[in-house]
Amino acid sequence: MDIFDILGPVMVGPSSSHTAGAVRIGLMARTLLGTEPVRANIHLHGSFAETGMGHGTDKALVAGLLGMKPDDLRIPNSFEVAQEQGFAFHFDTRELRDAHPNTAMICVYDKNDKRLEIQASSLGGGRIKVNKIDGIAVDFSGDYNTLVIRNLDYYSSEAAVTTILNQFRINIANMSMWRQKRGGESLMIIETDQHVSPQQVEFIGTLPGVVAITYYDKEDKDDGSTVDAGNP
Repeated sequence: MDIFDILGPVMVGPSSSHTAGAVRIGLMARTLLGTEPVRANIHLHGSFAETGMGHGTDKALVAGLLGMKPDDLRIPNSFEVAQEQGFAFHFDTRELRDAHPNTAMICVYDKNDKRLEIQASSLGGGRIKVNKIDGIAVDFSGDYNTLVIRNLDYYSSEAAVTTILNQFRINIANMSMWRQKRGGESLMIIETDQHVSPQQVEFIGTLPGVVAITYYDKEDKDDGSTVDAGNP
């Protein structure tokens, strides 16, 4: 346990689980979409559904989707900010199998109807865990700089990506591969100790088999980038 676990995050709101964690979930969804979101359907599970409104979970999730961080003073007024920016949202409740009590599923869209679905949980102290991306089971926290790479399963993309990261002198802290079925698209999640530059992200996106790549920067959580690779 460190001092952060004792004191909790710097935040606006009554609860690190229901407010700070919820902001980070919304911000993660925005980052992984990779473009400016214009609307979202937000499904609340468990404690988020039962007590979230009283703790400001709804406003916190919208705040994160708008690019706010947990210490942003505009969080209590996020609905008004969303209206000003033309961001539309809808809330409902949903029972999710084997999900943590503080879980949200967010379907977010940009102006061109590009869609991302993310399921994530708030673990307390402002910490989160991403459980699913577009229905594919994953497991990462956003506590590291994170590359989320969508690639074709029949390519050996992981070997090419790890070789390039080694050449960039970027150390891999954790790495995992996830897929729904053999021969389809899979997700490669790579958490790194060092920052990955936009130019490096773009280069990795050109590797054979890479369909799209999103980078989540833990130091600037509203400044992710996405590259649609368009590779065969």
